[in-house]
Amino acid sequence: MSSATSDPWSLVTYMTAGHPRPRTGLLTASGTVHSAPGSLAETALLDLLGRWDQTCDTLRDWQPDPATAVPGAVLLAPLSHPSKVLCSGANYYGHLKEMGVEVRQPPAEAYFFSKTPRNTVIGPDEAIPFPAGPGRRLDWEAELAVVVGRAGKGFSPAEALGHVAGYTIANDVSARDALRREDPVGAPFQYDWLRTKSLDGFCPLGPGIVPSWFVDDPQDLGIRLSVNGEVKQDARTADMIRPVAELLAIAAEDMTLLPGDVVLTGSPEGVGMARGEFLQPGDEIVIEIERLGRLRNTVGPVQV
Repeated sequence: MSSATSDPWSLVTYMTAGHPRPRTGLLTASGTVHSAPGSLAETALLDLLGRWDQTCDTLRDWQPDPATAVPGAVLLAPLSHPSKVLCSGANYYGHLKEMGVEVRQPPAEAYFFSKTPRNTVIGPDEAIPFPAGPGRRLDWEAELAVVVGRAGKGFSPAEALGHVAGYTIANDVSARDALRREDPVGAPFQYDWLRTKSLDGFCPLGPGIVPSWFVDDPQDLGIRLSVNGEVKQDARTADMIRPVAELLAIAAEDMTLLPGDVVLTGSPEGVGMARGEFLQPGDEIVIEIERLGRLRNTVGPVQV
């Protein structure tokens, strides 16, 4: 079974009222969570990715069985503590245009920043904390996220997709008001990417990790984001400046990508900053990516 002709399912982390410890399951396109086969159910998803070659052999031909359905399953972030969350900035032509940034030919060098995994990653239906303080401007950014399944460093773009376990949906939530410091120590320190990108709950992920064999071409996926039912972003991953394989190879030039690492691949046009619109407490954000499902989150109340 392979490919985009099959109904995709995703690897998820879930809990139930009767079993409060997180477990590994499989989420079908119909929305049903199934227990993972055999000992995989009691193995953390991050650990499964650490031995992805064996895991994918076990899962490749999996088919849902009504007997393994899990009633009352509550989805968590598929990976709560990846070792790295790398983010590619300015990687869609449409987004550069809406932000008034010149599109160079050939493209400028790829740019990465990181989110702090332990405090930013949250799961489906969790609330994004709204940080206290005047003039907060929280923005949405729908992104295709790549999950590493095979460790590697120094590989070529042609080899890159062989290191991918699967794909998930991410929201690169950004505090636009915190990006530029008014009184920096010096010009190189005028941008504060940490406070802009790594506040609590600023990296919703999920609902699950769709194995790579269900995605024949990561550059041919529709991506859409709505806020309170109104579509804000609607594009295709074909608009990426640097495709997934190239991004992974660039990221791995100087650092080892480890199983479970998450690489966000940039956001298409339609972000709030370009529209002069920002998230407010109580807003509902829904991101849909073709073949990957639907990630829903709300914005929580102002923190005190």
